[in-house]
Amino acid sequence: MLFGASTFIWVSPFSTQNIDLLTKVKHMGYDIIEIAVEDTTIIDWDLIKSVASDLDLKITVSGAFGVERDISSTEPHYRELGKQYIIDCIKIAENVGSPIFGGPVYSAVGKTRIVSEEQKKQERAWCVNTLIEIGKIAEDHGVVVGLEPLNRFETDMINTVDQALSIVSEISSPNLKIVLDTFHSNIEEKDIPVSIRKIGKDLLCHVQGNESDRGTPGTGHLEWEGIRNALVEIGYDGAVVIETFGQPSKELAAAACIWRPLANSADELASEGLEFYKRLFS
Repeated sequence: MLFGASTFIWVSPFSTQNIDLLTKVKHMGYDIIEIAVEDTTIIDWDLIKSVASDLDLKITVSGAFGVERDISSTEPHYRELGKQYIIDCIKIAENVGSPIFGGPVYSAVGKTRIVSEEQKKQERAWCVNTLIEIGKIAEDHGVVVGLEPLNRFETDMINTVDQALSIVSEISSPNLKIVLDTFHSNIEEKDIPVSIRKIGKDLLCHVQGNESDRGTPGTGHLEWEGIRNALVEIGYDGAVVIETFGQPSKELAAAACIWRPLANSADELASEGLEFYKRLFS
């Protein structure tokens, strides 16, 4: 099992100015830095790739989806911007050697409403049609797009593994799979280990192993042993990454509902979280 830490733990948005995070994450003992791409233009990807290579640090890439990157939006312009952002991130992932680009690719975070069944069907259709295109592009670039269910307070579209599987099944692309974030699963799934087994090795491309309160892994009430056993049982051999928010931007704080510090410090959360991961999976 490979362990990673998201740049979200320390900074939002991540830019080239934060390149020292790569060294910090490596020295903590992580295998991976997960770069959250909020703005593609403020990161020198060739430099990031070079520094990571020198450190022998792997990179994974995750997305940030606001209103203007919503492929299920009623605004055609936003649907197009969302599609282009995903394509840009697929190309970034290919460049830096990330096997995946993950996130709630289907909608904007914080989009929670009651709408008519007719509108729901239309939004889903827009989403599916775009993801069919995205699947082909991802295949061309050798990258898997990971669709991540979010909890009901952050999206009204895909909250559960069953809903994610429905979309993935309908699109039927070998390059569209599922990212599981245990924080969201803790809210929406009746049994997280069962949901992991339901996804299975073939469709589970990435795990964000976050605590029940999004604080330090191992300090909340998640049934980590059951989660570990399910991952081992299906033969999952990908990454387990901490993604939480130490210094969120105003937009990110509102979308993820982060109103208080989640640990004494970002460094403490990352270092103690890694220690817990290593004990758990030893």
